[in-house]
Amino acid sequence: MNEFLLVFRRDFKTKEIQPSPEELQAHLSRWRDWFRSLESAGKLARPTQPWEGNGRVLKHDKSVTDGPYAEIKESIGGFIIVKAADYEEAVEIAKGAPILELGGTVEVRMAVK
Repeated sequence: MNEFLLVFRRDFKTKEIQPSPEELQAHLSRWRDWFRSLESAGKLARPTQPWEGNGRVLKHDKSVTDGPYAEIKESIGGFIIVKAADYEEAVEIAKGAPILELGGTVEVRMAVK
């Protein structure tokens, strides 16, 4: 089995496309269900954990600002590491990510051994 990084990105800034509180609760429930299904299938390489939304951004000139970048709309909402035989299986796993329901994307990368 290989390990793949799944990075979840979405526009978290544009107010018009944010889910209502009720939609957000339903969406978070789908995330929990999806994580549980991955765990029970033995596909999670590490346990999930929450991350703060802001962080810091180190730029090429070595200056540090509060993140995420203001110049782009799409921000990283989180990531997980999954176990899969190949890219095809990892992409199939990624297709179940609830971020896709909100117009987000999932970046899939294989760990290099």
